[in-house]
Amino acid sequence: MNYELLKNCKLCPRECGANRLGGKRGYCLADDKIYIARAALHFWEEPCISGESGSGTVFFSGCSMKCVFCQNYDISTEGFGKEVSVERLAEIFSELQNQGANNINLVTPTHYTLQIKDALKIAKNNGLKIPIVYNCSGYEKVETLKLLEGLVDIYLPDFKYFDNSLAIKYSNADNYFKTASLAVSEMLRQTGGENIFDENGIMKKGVIVRHLLLPENIENSKKVISYLYTMFGDKIYISIMNQYTPIKKHNKFPELNKTISKAEYDEAVEFAVSLGVENGFIQDGETAKESFIPKFNLEGI
Repeated sequence: MNYELLKNCKLCPRECGANRLGGKRGYCLADDKIYIARAALHFWEEPCISGESGSGTVFFSGCSMKCVFCQNYDISTEGFGKEVSVERLAEIFSELQNQGANNINLVTPTHYTLQIKDALKIAKNNGLKIPIVYNCSGYEKVETLKLLEGLVDIYLPDFKYFDNSLAIKYSNADNYFKTASLAVSEMLRQTGGENIFDENGIMKKGVIVRHLLLPENIENSKKVISYLYTMFGDKIYISIMNQYTPIKKHNKFPELNKTISKAEYDEAVEFAVSLGVENGFIQDGETAKESFIPKFNLEGI
């Protein structure tokens, strides 16, 4: 692929315009090289993604969001990772398939869209057959998503905020709500608005939208859940997540120095049920632990 788009990079909604081909790093921390921090089977995604065999998860370094509460801070904000070529990335996809992965799970991939597209084409030509999962923040440009049409089977975006002031406060992401809404609509268009599972309950095609509850922000969560169900109905699965884990002390945002209370999470789930949400996933109370955060040790690279 011609990587000329990286000369004045506008792949993500920030449109920072960095000349990544000239060695400059964008807001996302990426230049024209690919950096990844881990490539291994992962068992802590939604049951229809991980299953018993695991999801072949590739964690990319850097991020176009860089939320202040990010659980993957070491790679998203500090940029830890190892450089790999497009050809090596394609090999990694095939290696994960050979390990029995249910899918290839691309985590925080947006800023590497062009290189990933090339790697997927190479891997598919070499026998990659399992579904491709695009696991992202939801802060996506429709134009960039269209570059992946026909290559991605499952979209797994976050939908973090209804309240734009929260998006600015925690993620410096103005217009997050509108941007994420348009992105989910495009994801549905590409997948045909249907969710397909195999005989073992593993998803083969579809859209799962995640919402992570943040402490003391239950009203934002209710608005997100209500919007998603009103707008998209049963065409998507809604994953309501309680796994928020404070990784570092937040002096500026003291409310983020604790986990979600059981009462907060129960209120969000009960609200979803009252709306009529049936296509969804919930978590038990043991997920808000640092032990559930993967070790970024360059495994599989």
